[in-house]
Amino acid sequence: MGAFLDKPKTEKVNEHGSGNGLRFGLSCMQGWRVEMEDSHTSVLGLPHGLKDWSFFAVYDGHAGANVSMYCSENLLDSITNNKDFKGTDQPAGQITPSVENVSEGIRTGFLLLDEKLRTLPELENGVDKSGSTAVCCIVSPTHIFFANCGDSRGVLSRNGKCEFFTKDHKPFHPTERERIQNAGGSVMIQRVNGSLAVSRALGDFEYKCVDGLGPCEQLVSPEPEITVQERTDKDEFVVLACDGIWDVMSNDEVCDFVRSRMQLTDNLESIANQVVDTCLYKGSRDNMSIVLLAFPNAPKVSQEAIQKEGELDERLERRIGEIVNTSEPGEVDLAYIMHVLCYEEIEGLPPGGGLVSKRQTIEEILHRLCPNTRPDDGRYLRSTFLKPMKLLKEPQADPDP
Repeated sequence: MGAFLDKPKTEKVNEHGSGNGLRFGLSCMQGWRVEMEDSHTSVLGLPHGLKDWSFFAVYDGHAGANVSMYCSENLLDSITNNKDFKGTDQPAGQITPSVENVSEGIRTGFLLLDEKLRTLPELENGVDKSGSTAVCCIVSPTHIFFANCGDSRGVLSRNGKCEFFTKDHKPFHPTERERIQNAGGSVMIQRVNGSLAVSRALGDFEYKCVDGLGPCEQLVSPEPEITVQERTDKDEFVVLACDGIWDVMSNDEVCDFVRSRMQLTDNLESIANQVVDTCLYKGSRDNMSIVLLAFPNAPKVSQEAIQKEGELDERLERRIGEIVNTSEPGEVDLAYIMHVLCYEEIEGLPPGGGLVSKRQTIEEILHRLCPNTRPDDGRYLRSTFLKPMKLLKEPQADPDP
Protein backbone atom coordinates (compact mmCIF):
# COMPACT_ATOMS: atom_id res chain seq x y z
CA MET A 1 0.00 0.00 0.00
CA GLY A 2 3.06 2.21 0.14
CA ALA A 3 4.91 4.18 2.80
CA PHE A 4 4.70 7.91 3.45
CA LEU A 5 7.12 10.74 4.15
CA ASP A 6 6.97 13.08 7.12
CA LYS A 7 6.68 15.98 4.69
CA PRO A 8 5.55 15.87 1.05
CA LYS A 9 7.96 16.47 -1.79
CA THR A 10 6.31 19.24 -3.75
CA GLU A 11 8.92 19.78 -6.47
CA LYS A 12 7.34 19.19 -9.86
CA VAL A 13 8.37 17.80 -13.21
CA ASN A 14 6.84 19.87 -16.01
CA GLU A 15 6.63 19.61 -19.75
CA HIS A 16 4.73 21.42 -22.47
CA GLY A 17 4.46 21.55 -26.22
CA SER A 18 2.28 22.33 -29.19
CA GLY A 19 1.63 20.93 -32.64
CA ASN A 20 -1.09 19.42 -34.81
CA GLY A 21 -3.40 22.16 -33.59
CA LEU A 22 -3.00 20.96 -30.00
CA ARG A 23 -1.32 22.34 -26.88
CA PHE A 24 -0.37 20.29 -23.85
CA GLY A 25 1.09 20.80 -20.41
CA LEU A 26 1.84 18.27 -17.71
CA SER A 27 2.78 18.17 -14.05
CA CYS A 28 4.13 15.33 -11.91
CA MET A 29 4.75 15.46 -8.16
CA GLN A 30 5.95 12.81 -5.71
CA GLY A 31 3.88 14.14 -2.82
CA TRP A 32 3.74 12.13 0.41
CA ARG A 33 4.95 8.85 -1.11
CA VAL A 34 8.44 7.56 -0.33
CA GLU A 35 9.08 6.97 -4.05
CA MET A 36 7.89 8.49 -7.30
CA GLU A 37 6.39 5.63 -9.28
CA ASP A 38 4.43 7.56 -11.95
CA SER A 39 5.59 8.10 -15.49
CA HIS A 40 4.19 9.69 -18.64
CA THR A 41 4.49 10.00 -22.42
CA SER A 42 3.74 12.93 -24.74
CA VAL A 43 4.42 12.68 -28.47
CA LEU A 44 3.35 15.07 -31.22
CA GLY A 45 3.61 13.28 -34.55
CA LEU A 46 3.55 9.48 -34.80
CA PRO A 47 5.66 7.17 -36.99
CA HIS A 48 4.63 5.61 -40.30
CA GLY A 49 3.75 8.98 -41.81
CA LEU A 50 1.17 9.85 -39.16
CA LYS A 51 2.69 13.26 -38.53
CA ASP A 52 -0.66 14.85 -37.72
CA TRP A 53 -1.44 12.27 -35.00
CA SER A 54 -0.45 12.59 -31.34
CA PHE A 55 -0.13 10.32 -28.29
CA PHE A 56 -0.36 11.10 -24.58
CA ALA A 57 -0.35 8.78 -21.58
CA VAL A 58 -0.04 8.60 -17.79
CA TYR A 59 1.25 5.51 -15.99
CA ASP A 60 0.72 4.94 -12.27
CA GLY A 61 3.23 2.41 -10.97
CA HIS A 62 2.92 0.38 -7.79
CA ALA A 63 5.42 -1.79 -5.88
CA GLY A 64 8.16 0.00 -7.80
CA ALA A 65 8.70 2.24 -10.80
CA ASN A 66 10.25 -0.18 -13.31
CA VAL A 67 7.06 -1.19 -15.11
CA SER A 68 5.67 2.33 -15.36
CA MET A 69 8.99 3.60 -16.73
CA TYR A 70 9.22 0.77 -19.25
CA CYS A 71 5.67 1.50 -20.40
CA SER A 72 6.43 5.18 -20.90
CA GLU A 73 9.33 4.25 -23.16
CA ASN A 74 7.76 1.39 -25.09
CA LEU A 75 3.94 1.41 -25.17
CA LEU A 76 3.64 3.72 -28.17
CA ASP A 77 6.02 1.59 -30.25
CA SER A 78 4.18 -1.55 -29.19
CA ILE A 79 0.93 -0.01 -30.43
CA THR A 80 2.04 1.58 -33.69
CA ASN A 81 4.37 -1.22 -34.84
CA ASN A 82 2.03 -4.19 -34.57
CA LYS A 83 0.26 -5.54 -37.63
CA ASP A 84 -3.23 -4.88 -36.29
CA PHE A 85 -2.53 -1.16 -36.05
CA LYS A 86 -0.84 -0.94 -39.45
CA GLY A 87 -3.54 -2.81 -41.33
CA THR A 88 -2.82 -3.16 -45.02
CA ASP A 89 0.76 -2.26 -45.95
CA GLN A 90 1.10 1.02 -47.80
CA PRO A 91 3.95 2.08 -50.12
CA ALA A 92 6.96 3.99 -48.77
CA GLY A 93 6.17 3.23 -45.15
CA GLN A 94 2.89 5.16 -45.16
CA ILE A 95 -0.19 3.76 -43.44
CA THR A 96 -3.76 4.95 -43.16
CA PRO A 97 -5.20 2.93 -40.29
CA SER A 98 -8.96 2.74 -39.96
CA VAL A 99 -10.78 3.32 -36.68
CA GLU A 100 -10.97 -0.45 -36.29
CA ASN A 101 -7.23 -0.81 -37.01
CA VAL A 102 -6.33 1.72 -34.33
CA SER A 103 -8.64 0.22 -31.73
CA GLU A 104 -7.41 -3.31 -32.33
CA GLY A 105 -3.81 -2.10 -32.57
CA ILE A 106 -4.07 -0.44 -29.15
CA ARG A 107 -5.39 -3.64 -27.60
CA THR A 108 -2.71 -5.74 -29.26
CA GLY A 109 -0.04 -3.23 -28.25
CA PHE A 110 -0.96 -3.50 -24.57
CA LEU A 111 -0.93 -7.30 -24.67
CA LEU A 112 2.38 -7.48 -26.56
CA LEU A 113 3.99 -5.04 -24.15
CA ASP A 114 2.85 -7.13 -21.20
CA GLU A 115 4.45 -10.20 -22.81
CA LYS A 116 7.73 -8.29 -23.25
CA LEU A 117 7.64 -7.11 -19.66
CA ARG A 118 7.38 -10.71 -18.47
CA THR A 119 10.71 -11.53 -20.14
CA LEU A 120 12.67 -8.78 -18.38
CA PRO A 121 15.12 -10.54 -16.03
CA GLU A 122 14.11 -8.76 -12.83
CA LEU A 123 10.44 -9.41 -13.53
CA GLU A 124 10.92 -12.94 -14.83
CA ASN A 125 12.77 -14.08 -11.70
CA GLY A 126 10.19 -12.45 -9.42
CA VAL A 127 12.59 -10.05 -7.72
CA ASP A 128 10.62 -7.11 -9.13
CA LYS A 129 6.88 -7.43 -8.49
CA SER A 130 5.91 -4.01 -9.79
CA GLY A 131 3.01 -3.16 -12.03
CA SER A 132 1.40 -0.10 -13.54
CA THR A 133 -1.93 1.23 -14.65
CA ALA A 134 -2.07 3.11 -17.95
CA VAL A 135 -4.43 5.64 -19.44
CA CYS A 136 -3.65 7.03 -22.87
CA CYS A 137 -5.19 8.77 -25.82
CA ILE A 138 -4.30 8.86 -29.48
CA VAL A 139 -5.54 11.98 -31.24
CA SER A 140 -5.99 11.76 -35.01
CA PRO A 141 -7.35 14.56 -37.19
CA THR A 142 -10.83 13.02 -36.86
CA HIS A 143 -10.96 10.92 -33.68
CA ILE A 144 -9.79 10.63 -30.08
CA PHE A 145 -8.97 7.08 -28.99
CA PHE A 146 -9.02 6.53 -25.22
CA ALA A 147 -7.50 3.40 -23.69
CA ASN A 148 -7.55 2.65 -19.99
CA CYS A 149 -6.10 -0.25 -18.01
CA GLY A 150 -6.54 0.21 -14.25
CA ASP A 151 -7.76 3.18 -12.25
CA SER A 152 -5.97 6.08 -13.88
CA ARG A 153 -8.58 8.05 -15.77
CA GLY A 154 -9.13 10.17 -18.83
CA VAL A 155 -11.88 12.75 -19.26
CA LEU A 156 -13.02 14.85 -22.21
CA SER A 157 -14.50 18.32 -21.73
CA ARG A 158 -16.78 19.30 -24.57
CA ASN A 159 -19.09 22.30 -24.87
CA GLY A 160 -18.61 23.39 -21.27
CA LYS A 161 -19.13 20.06 -19.53
CA CYS A 162 -17.46 16.73 -18.82
CA GLU A 163 -18.67 14.78 -21.85
CA PHE A 164 -16.83 11.49 -21.39
CA PHE A 165 -14.70 9.66 -18.83
CA THR A 166 -12.99 6.29 -18.85
CA LYS A 167 -14.12 3.61 -16.40
CA ASP A 168 -11.88 2.56 -13.55
CA HIS A 169 -11.04 -1.14 -13.31
CA LYS A 170 -11.58 -2.04 -9.68
CA PRO A 171 -11.84 -5.57 -8.25
CA PHE A 172 -15.32 -5.01 -6.80
CA HIS A 173 -16.94 -4.21 -10.17
CA PRO A 174 -19.11 -7.20 -11.16
CA THR A 175 -17.35 -8.18 -14.39
CA GLU A 176 -13.93 -7.74 -12.82
CA ARG A 177 -14.92 -9.73 -9.72
CA GLU A 178 -16.28 -12.53 -11.90
CA ARG A 179 -13.00 -12.85 -13.81
CA ILE A 180 -10.98 -12.81 -10.59
CA GLN A 181 -13.11 -15.52 -9.02
CA ASN A 182 -13.07 -17.64 -12.20
CA ALA A 183 -9.27 -17.51 -12.00
CA GLY A 184 -9.35 -18.84 -8.45
CA GLY A 185 -8.88 -15.53 -6.68
CA SER A 186 -11.01 -13.51 -4.32
CA VAL A 187 -11.93 -9.91 -3.63
CA MET A 188 -11.33 -8.88 -0.03
CA ILE A 189 -11.35 -5.32 1.34
CA GLN A 190 -12.03 -4.29 -2.28
CA ARG A 191 -8.66 -5.67 -3.42
CA VAL A 192 -7.51 -8.64 -5.48
CA ASN A 193 -6.72 -11.34 -2.89
CA GLY A 194 -6.87 -8.59 -0.29
CA SER A 195 -3.78 -6.90 -1.72
CA LEU A 196 -3.96 -5.18 -5.13
CA ALA A 197 -6.41 -2.28 -5.52
CA VAL A 198 -6.76 -2.55 -9.32
CA SER A 199 -8.03 -5.45 -11.41
CA ARG A 200 -6.27 -4.53 -14.65
CA ALA A 201 -2.65 -3.49 -15.00
CA LEU A 202 0.57 -4.09 -16.89
CA GLY A 203 3.11 -6.20 -15.00
CA ASP A 204 1.93 -7.62 -11.64
CA PHE A 205 2.88 -11.11 -12.82
CA GLU A 206 2.27 -12.77 -9.47
CA TYR A 207 -1.42 -12.31 -10.35
CA LYS A 208 -0.99 -13.69 -13.89
CA CYS A 209 0.19 -17.24 -13.37
CA VAL A 210 -2.93 -19.43 -13.56
CA ASP A 211 -2.21 -22.31 -15.94
CA GLY A 212 -4.65 -22.86 -18.76
CA LEU A 213 -5.98 -19.30 -18.80
CA GLY A 214 -5.22 -16.63 -21.36
CA PRO A 215 -3.71 -13.25 -20.46
CA CYS A 216 -7.10 -11.55 -20.30
CA GLU A 217 -8.56 -14.25 -18.02
CA GLN A 218 -6.03 -13.94 -15.19
CA LEU A 219 -6.72 -12.37 -11.80
CA VAL A 220 -5.24 -9.16 -13.17
CA SER A 221 -5.72 -8.46 -16.87
CA PRO A 222 -3.51 -6.31 -19.13
CA GLU A 223 -6.40 -5.70 -21.53
CA PRO A 224 -7.31 -2.03 -21.98
CA GLU A 225 -10.84 -0.74 -22.35
CA ILE A 226 -10.95 1.32 -25.54
CA THR A 227 -13.41 4.08 -26.41
CA VAL A 228 -13.48 6.14 -29.59
CA GLN A 229 -14.80 9.70 -29.70
CA GLU A 230 -15.29 11.59 -32.95
CA ARG A 231 -13.71 15.01 -32.78
CA THR A 232 -16.05 18.01 -32.91
CA ASP A 233 -15.62 21.78 -32.95
CA LYS A 234 -16.99 21.78 -29.39
CA ASP A 235 -14.04 19.80 -27.96
CA GLU A 236 -12.23 21.83 -25.29
CA PHE A 237 -9.64 19.68 -23.54
CA VAL A 238 -8.67 16.22 -22.34
CA VAL A 239 -7.34 15.42 -18.88
CA LEU A 240 -5.31 12.26 -18.26
CA ALA A 241 -4.39 11.66 -14.63
CA CYS A 242 -3.51 9.00 -12.08
CA ASP A 243 -5.78 8.19 -9.16
CA GLY A 244 -3.87 10.56 -6.89
CA ILE A 245 -5.92 13.26 -8.63
CA TRP A 246 -9.24 11.45 -8.81
CA ASP A 247 -9.11 10.34 -5.17
CA VAL A 248 -9.94 13.88 -4.07
CA MET A 249 -11.53 15.59 -7.10
CA SER A 250 -14.42 14.35 -9.18
CA ASN A 251 -14.52 14.43 -12.98
CA ASP A 252 -16.74 17.51 -12.98
CA GLU A 253 -14.61 19.28 -10.37
CA VAL A 254 -11.42 18.79 -12.38
CA CYS A 255 -13.09 19.93 -15.62
CA ASP A 256 -14.69 22.96 -13.98
CA PHE A 257 -11.43 23.95 -12.31
CA VAL A 258 -9.35 23.57 -15.47
CA ARG A 259 -11.92 25.43 -17.54
CA SER A 260 -11.94 28.34 -15.09
CA ARG A 261 -8.12 28.52 -14.95
CA MET A 262 -7.91 28.54 -18.76
CA GLN A 263 -9.76 31.85 -18.64
CA LEU A 264 -6.92 33.27 -16.54
CA THR A 265 -3.85 31.90 -18.35
CA ASP A 266 -2.91 29.95 -21.45
CA ASN A 267 0.02 28.36 -19.58
CA LEU A 268 -1.08 24.72 -19.34
CA GLU A 269 1.90 23.79 -17.17
CA SER A 270 0.78 26.35 -14.60
CA ILE A 271 -2.78 25.03 -14.68
CA ALA A 272 -1.57 21.46 -14.28
CA ASN A 273 0.54 22.55 -11.30
CA GLN A 274 -2.50 24.22 -9.76
CA VAL A 275 -4.53 21.01 -10.09
CA VAL A 276 -1.76 19.00 -8.42
CA ASP A 277 -1.36 21.52 -5.59
CA THR A 278 -5.11 21.67 -5.04
CA CYS A 279 -5.28 17.89 -4.77
CA LEU A 280 -2.40 17.90 -2.29
CA TYR A 281 -4.22 20.45 -0.14
CA LYS A 282 -7.45 18.44 -0.43
CA GLY A 283 -5.68 15.50 1.16
CA SER A 284 -4.23 13.34 -1.62
CA ARG A 285 -1.43 11.18 -0.24
CA ASP A 286 -0.42 9.57 -3.54
CA ASN A 287 1.98 10.41 -6.35
CA MET A 288 0.22 12.75 -8.75
CA SER A 289 0.57 13.11 -12.51
CA ILE A 290 -1.67 14.97 -14.92
CA VAL A 291 -1.60 15.77 -18.62
CA LEU A 292 -3.77 18.61 -19.96
CA LEU A 293 -4.41 18.53 -23.70
CA ALA A 294 -6.10 21.61 -25.17
CA PHE A 295 -7.97 21.63 -28.48
CA PRO A 296 -8.38 24.73 -30.67
CA ASN A 297 -11.70 25.62 -29.02
CA ALA A 298 -10.45 25.41 -25.45
CA PRO A 299 -11.52 28.35 -23.26
CA LYS A 300 -9.58 31.52 -24.00
CA VAL A 301 -8.07 34.01 -21.58
CA SER A 302 -10.75 36.49 -20.51
CA GLN A 303 -10.08 39.95 -19.12
CA GLU A 304 -13.39 39.74 -17.28
CA ALA A 305 -12.29 36.51 -15.57
CA ILE A 306 -8.91 38.03 -14.69
CA GLN A 307 -10.65 41.05 -13.16
CA LYS A 308 -12.94 38.81 -11.08
CA GLU A 309 -9.97 36.79 -9.84
CA GLY A 310 -8.23 40.01 -8.84
CA GLU A 311 -11.34 41.11 -6.95
CA LEU A 312 -11.40 37.76 -5.15
CA ASP A 313 -7.78 38.22 -4.08
CA GLU A 314 -8.57 41.71 -2.81
CA ARG A 315 -11.50 40.39 -0.76
CA LEU A 316 -9.29 37.68 0.70
CA GLU A 317 -6.62 40.22 1.61
CA ARG A 318 -9.13 42.49 3.35
CA ARG A 319 -10.64 39.59 5.30
CA ILE A 320 -7.25 38.18 6.30
CA GLY A 321 -6.28 41.64 7.48
CA GLU A 322 -9.41 41.76 9.66
CA ILE A 323 -8.61 38.34 11.14
CA VAL A 324 -5.03 39.38 11.89
CA ASN A 325 -6.10 42.65 13.52
CA THR A 326 -8.67 40.99 15.78
CA SER A 327 -6.55 38.02 16.85
CA GLU A 328 -4.20 37.60 19.78
CA PRO A 329 -0.45 37.95 19.14
CA GLY A 330 1.06 34.59 18.22
CA GLU A 331 -2.35 33.11 17.43
CA VAL A 332 -2.27 33.73 13.69
CA ASP A 333 -0.71 31.23 11.34
CA LEU A 334 -1.76 29.65 8.06
CA ALA A 335 -3.76 26.89 9.75
CA TYR A 336 -5.71 29.41 11.81
CA ILE A 337 -6.48 31.63 8.81
CA MET A 338 -7.63 28.67 6.70
CA HIS A 339 -9.72 27.36 9.58
CA VAL A 340 -11.54 30.67 9.93
CA LEU A 341 -12.05 31.18 6.20
CA CYS A 342 -13.38 27.70 5.54
CA TYR A 343 -16.49 28.46 7.61
CA GLU A 344 -17.27 31.63 5.70
CA GLU A 345 -19.14 32.16 2.47
CA ILE A 346 -16.57 33.57 0.07
CA GLU A 347 -17.89 34.67 -3.28
CA GLY A 348 -16.03 33.78 -6.45
CA LEU A 349 -13.87 30.86 -5.30
CA PRO A 350 -12.61 28.72 -8.20
CA PRO A 351 -15.23 26.13 -9.24
CA GLY A 352 -14.09 22.63 -8.40
CA GLY A 353 -11.18 23.93 -6.34
CA GLY A 354 -12.78 26.01 -3.63
CA LEU A 355 -10.81 27.60 -0.83
CA VAL A 356 -7.89 25.16 -0.90
CA SER A 357 -7.10 26.09 -4.50
CA LYS A 358 -6.36 29.62 -3.21
CA ARG A 359 -4.14 28.36 -0.38
CA GLN A 360 -0.89 29.61 -1.91
CA THR A 361 -2.40 33.05 -2.48
CA ILE A 362 -3.67 33.09 1.12
CA GLU A 363 -0.23 32.13 2.42
CA GLU A 364 1.40 34.92 0.37
CA ILE A 365 -1.11 37.46 1.69
CA LEU A 366 -0.57 36.32 5.26
CA HIS A 367 3.21 36.65 5.04
CA ARG A 368 2.86 40.06 3.45
CA LEU A 369 0.68 41.21 6.35
CA CYS A 370 2.63 39.31 9.02
CA PRO A 371 6.24 38.86 7.83
CA ASN A 372 7.21 37.01 11.00
CA THR A 373 4.53 34.34 10.64
CA ARG A 374 6.03 30.88 10.76
CA PRO A 375 6.11 29.39 7.23
CA ASP A 376 4.19 26.22 6.54
CA ASP A 377 6.62 23.38 7.23
CA GLY A 378 4.33 20.68 5.85
CA ARG A 379 2.28 19.96 8.95
CA TYR A 380 -0.78 21.68 7.52
CA LEU A 381 -0.60 20.36 3.98
CA ARG A 382 -3.09 17.59 4.60
CA SER A 383 -5.85 20.14 5.19
CA THR A 384 -6.93 18.46 8.42
CA PHE A 385 -7.98 21.90 9.70
CA LEU A 386 -10.69 22.24 7.06
CA LYS A 387 -14.25 21.04 7.05
CA PRO A 388 -14.52 17.29 6.48
CA MET A 389 -14.16 16.64 2.77
CA LYS A 390 -15.54 13.85 0.68
CA LEU A 391 -12.47 11.96 -0.51
CA LEU A 392 -14.36 9.44 -2.58
CA LYS A 393 -13.88 9.05 -6.30
CA GLU A 394 -16.42 10.08 -8.88
CA PRO A 395 -19.31 7.60 -8.79
CA GLN A 396 -18.88 5.34 -11.76
CA ALA A 397 -21.58 3.94 -13.96
CA ASP A 398 -21.99 0.19 -13.71
CA PRO A 399 -19.57 -1.21 -16.32
CA ASP A 400 -22.01 -4.00 -17.05
CA PRO A 401 -24.64 -3.28 -19.69
